[in-house]
Amino acid sequence: MPFNGEKQHVGEDQPRDSDSSRFSESMTSLSDYECSRQSFTSDSSSKSSSPASTSPPRVVTFDKVMAAARNLSNMTLVHEIAVNESFQLKQDALPENSLASQVKHIVHQAFWDVLESELNAEPPEYEHAIKLFEEIRETLLSFLTPGGNRLRNQICEVLDTDLIRQQAEHRAVDIQGLANYVISTMGKLCAPVRDDDVRELKATSNIVEVLRQIFHVLDLMKIDMVNFTIRSLRPHLQRQLVDYERTKFQEILEETPSALDQTTEWLKESVNEELLSLSETALTPGAENSSKPSLSPTLVLNNSYLKLLHWDYQKKELPETLITDGARLQELTEKLNQLKIIACLSLITNNMVGALTEGLPELANRLKRISAVLLEGMNKETTNLKEILNSIGAQTCVEINKALAERGLSILNAEVQANLIGQFSSIEKEGNPIWSLIDKRTQLYMKSLLCLPSPQKCMPPVPGGLAVIQQELEALGSQYANIVNLNRQVYGPFYANILRKLLFGEEAVGKADASS
Repeated sequence: MPFNGEKQHVGEDQPRDSDSSRFSESMTSLSDYECSRQSFTSDSSSKSSSPASTSPPRVVTFDKVMAAARNLSNMTLVHEIAVNESFQLKQDALPENSLASQVKHIVHQAFWDVLESELNAEPPEYEHAIKLFEEIRETLLSFLTPGGNRLRNQICEVLDTDLIRQQAEHRAVDIQGLANYVISTMGKLCAPVRDDDVRELKATSNIVEVLRQIFHVLDLMKIDMVNFTIRSLRPHLQRQLVDYERTKFQEILEETPSALDQTTEWLKESVNEELLSLSETALTPGAENSSKPSLSPTLVLNNSYLKLLHWDYQKKELPETLITDGARLQELTEKLNQLKIIACLSLITNNMVGALTEGLPELANRLKRISAVLLEGMNKETTNLKEILNSIGAQTCVEINKALAERGLSILNAEVQANLIGQFSSIEKEGNPIWSLIDKRTQLYMKSLLCLPSPQKCMPPVPGGLAVIQQELEALGSQYANIVNLNRQVYGPFYANILRKLLFGEEAVGKADASS
């Protein structure tokens, strides 16, 4: 089945032979030509990315593995913040009826019950309440900017725990007054989205419930503060992202020399496919014979990126250089598969009943919306795609018959309806010609996007048969091109190093190293 299983410069010094010169010229399209020169002067980077190294295996200690894991974690987080505009932290919420949720509720309730009994005792016991105000004070201070000295001094003065303890000893402490001050201060510091929560605090009369809700709102304010910091840092991270990720990945590579193994295999697969294609072309009668096939590194890299659109993200490991974009690529591939099916269904419908439905653009849009809704979740392993396609076929027949009846025309006979539904359900079969045609044209469109300097400013024309999904395909293609172009900027020097070895062997690499 074609889609149900799919889920994911070198510097100025160049080799002196002609092949290596051609390689260096081709790789200038891998961006940051000058900067990459300094990133790959170390022995570790050149040796570790070799597809067939003769050096003895290097022992990696546990500390180095953990250091590499921390670097990868930091790099992934920074990448997500910079690339994903909607990235934000959310408060953890346990499942409502789960054991963990019940235990948490019981423990918290017990704490607040004890506090209530202490405050209602004769004489009242204030020690736990004082500790809560101490924690509240520290949280409020953490929200202040470095220049907020006046409010800082006021908070420290009002919530002075030593003074509160002295007042408690003389039974002169005003817990409700302290809580009101805290609520007032929270109103000054909170984001507008928390104004309603603060108003609810002011309307609560039970002091224990007030303290309980104060901590709840403070937790929300902490998350608001973190998300505000993330939004503030995002422009800076976006400007520094390429250098930061490349530096971090170089550190990972130095700690774990095998950190480019999957990437090497990914590129090697494309090299072998291109060499096979060139060999077949050379054997074609009339083709010019050349002593040695010449591959463009840019072409190989672009074809490697295109392979990601047919990647089995559930079973196949992604190249290490694409892990940070794995979830985005998987989601993009799944959406693209859905669009390709919609294009197939539209093509079949137009071929079979296009003459009858001509001049009914609303019908085409309605059929597209129905298909999109029914295809939601089609990439799940438990989904029966054939049943979904049958349902779409049946619903398509209903909508067409309804449109024909409104125009006073004869509805589709049973044979045509059965044929339409049968062709719909056959799309999921391996080697289906309509699917193969749409898939090939989609690949051609995505490939043309990778050759454009700025896809957002000048989108390539959409191949025939894809007009029904043009708007969605252009949006998806722009997203795909952004992912690829950023990845190329960050990891271009690593790819250049690997491709030089794959295309020209260790001899060319040795010349490059010797000249540098």
